[in-house]
Amino acid sequence: MPAPAEIDLERVICRLADLEQTGARAFRLGGGDWPLRGFVVRCGAAVRGYVNHCPHAGHPLDLQPHHFLTPDRVLIVCASHGALFDKESGLCIAGPCSGQLLRSIALNVMDGLILLAPEVDIAALVAATS
Repeated sequence: MPAPAEIDLERVICRLADLEQTGARAFRLGGGDWPLRGFVVRCGAAVRGYVNHCPHAGHPLDLQPHHFLTPDRVLIVCASHGALFDKESGLCIAGPCSGQLLRSIALNVMDGLILLAPEVDIAALVAATS
């Protein structure tokens, strides 16, 4: 029997159980003045991760903590400009950044935890959105 994979606790975002079936949740990882600010969103059985950065205005999508979704929880919404994004792809389907994508973050789900995939370079993601 293979040994269980070791979990890097610095890459843990949250427990899968903390993310409602159709919900979203913000996270911050990394140290210093510029941590990675992102969010995770449920898409059925899957979980997607995105940098919390509007491609139109460059600010966070949520004005209130963890409020990333339309009232029916079908789409991601930018609280400032009302841009609408597909949860599965991050594609803006309506609004001032129509056709642009949210920057996705690779995730793994392991032992009931959502964590950044090992190949994710936190510093590079932060630099790309600064």
